[in-house]
Amino acid sequence: MATKASRAAARMTGAEAESRGATTMGIRPEHITVWPTEGAWQGTVGVSEHLGSDTFFYVNLDGRDELVTVRAGGDLVLQHGDTIYLTPEESRIHRFDAQGLRIA
Repeated sequence: MATKASRAAARMTGAEAESRGATTMGIRPEHITVWPTEGAWQGTVGVSEHLGSDTFFYVNLDGRDELVTVRAGGDLVLQHGDTIYLTPEESRIHRFDAQGLRIA
């Protein structure tokens, strides 16, 4: 079952941003889908905080220094150390140049 994320935005640089014609890119958590089995980005759950109807995951993405915090539905059960997959909605990615200006 996929769940939409919705807490802290992901900010990325390097090859991930460059592949989209940017120096830096950002994606709001509500525009990231969380999957337990497949997705564009793979990571490891650092902390899983189940709060009833919501679960917060603090995710260490493989090969990245950036930590991504996502909010998913409470029915998604993953724990510390579990593999998690995140897929951004490509049309919702915000791209920025080297000066920090938004690329249209």
